Amino acid sequence: MRRESSHEATCPIARAARLLGDHWVLLILRELGRGNRRFQELLLGTGISPAVLSQRLRYLEAEGLVSRHAYAEVPPRVEYVLTEKGRAALPLIDQLREYGERWLNPEPPETDDLDFVESASAEA
Repeated sequence: MRRESSHEATCPIARAARLLGDHWVLLILRELGRGNRRFQELLLGTGISPAVLSQRLRYLEAEGLVSRHAYAEVPPRVEYVLTEKGRAALPLIDQLREYGERWLNPEPPETDDLDFVESASAEA
């Protein structure tokens, strides 16, 4: 495990970046903020693999951003909800979305996609 420098330990930006800096963490928080609570909903909303999602949810729970609720039902039902600490991160996620919309162009389509569009236009 990487050792934390004294600057990282005292700088609030460094501490927040260490906690929230993983792109999967941000996408999971976004989905929870949208009201998706079930594991399958989080999988579909993020495109993350089940193993990575499980690991990140455990991390978020250990860091106090997410609370896990297991219900005594058959089949078993588990839901994840944001804690106060997790909800406090949602405005940051909104700001990242706004920044991305304003300053970052979406990735260009694949060349194969352009060929398809051109051939479809030529056929019309």
